[in-house]
Amino acid sequence: MKENSNIQSNGHEAILSSSGNFTAFSFGGRNIRFKAPYSLERYVDVLHWDNGYLVVLAKYRHNSQPEEEYIDLKPILDDLYIDSAAFLEPIKSVRVDYA
Repeated sequence: MKENSNIQSNGHEAILSSSGNFTAFSFGGRNIRFKAPYSLERYVDVLHWDNGYLVVLAKYRHNSQPEEEYIDLKPILDDLYIDSAAFLEPIKSVRVDYA
């Protein structure tokens, strides 16, 4: 797991993406990267955001159709010694973006 402060998000919206073997969650000038499932090709859509818990559609190599996937950010943030309550509180929405 790695934290990088190079990517900025605007307002109260966070960004979810992936690159190689990592998922990236960006908000407030922080880019939190963590290991992604081995066969993940890309995230397609965010179906639900609930204060650190994401329900997303993800495209995997082994399936022609996107699958529902779940991401719980709180334990990831805690492992990085980031105050999850303070970090997640201002986030009102999350979108997938591969800019």
